[in-house]
Amino acid sequence: MLEKDELLQIVGGVSITGTLINALSRGITTLMDLGRSLGSALRRAIGGTMCPI
Repeated sequence: MLEKDELLQIVGGVSITGTLINALSRGITTLMDLGRSLGSALRRAIGGTMCPI
């Protein structure tokens, strides 16, 4: 078990790095693209403008 003095010496945390920012932005972009695709598919299906197979 750690003593109080030892607990106070622990250093840690999250630092924001370029890699983290890049991953978050790619995730947001992916979600937005997915939403656009889903919205377009729904609009075509409801509007009856889908190509016949």
